[in-house]
Amino acid sequence: MTVSENNLAVYLHDHRAGAVAAVELLNHLEGAHATTPIGRFAAEVRAEVNADVEVLEGLMNRAGVGPSRTREAAAWLTEKVADLKMRIDDSGDGALRLLESLEALAIGIDGKHALWIALAAAAEHVPALTGVDYERLIKRAEAQRRTVEVQRLSAVQAALGPAPPSM
Repeated sequence: MTVSENNLAVYLHDHRAGAVAAVELLNHLEGAHATTPIGRFAAEVRAEVNADVEVLEGLMNRAGVGPSRTREAAAWLTEKVADLKMRIDDSGDGALRLLESLEALAIGIDGKHALWIALAAAAEHVPALTGVDYERLIKRAEAQRRTVEVQRLSAVQAALGPAPPSM
C-alpha cells in the first residue's frame, strides 16, 4: 500500500468512525425524545446519515479499504464517554444535554461536509472515488446542517435563556 493509499484508508476510516458516533448520538436523541419533534428530527437525520454511510462504505470497498473494528470501537467508546460527560452535566435528558448533543451533531455534519468536498477533489486523481454525486452529498450535508441549526438555536433558548418563573 502506498503512502497516499494508506492516507486515504485512514481518512475514510476516521470518517466512518465519526459516522458510528453520530448514529449512536442520534439513536439516543430519538429514544430520549421519542414523542417529541426532536425524536422525529433525530430519526430523519439518522436515516440520512445511514444513507451517507452506505455511500462511504461503497467508496471504501471500491478503494480496497476494509473495515477497522478498532476505529469503530474507539468511536463508539468516545460517544459513550461524551454521553457520560453530558449526563453528569445535565442528569436526565434536560436542555443542556440536548444543546450539547445538537452541537456535537452539528460538528459531525460539518466534518462530513468537508469529507465530501475533499473526496470530490481527490476523485480527479483516484479512480476508486469517481462515479459519486458529490454535489448531491454536499448539498444534503448543508441541508442537514441547516436543520440541526434550527433545533440547536431552539435548544439554546431552553438551556441558556432566562429561567422560568418559580411557583
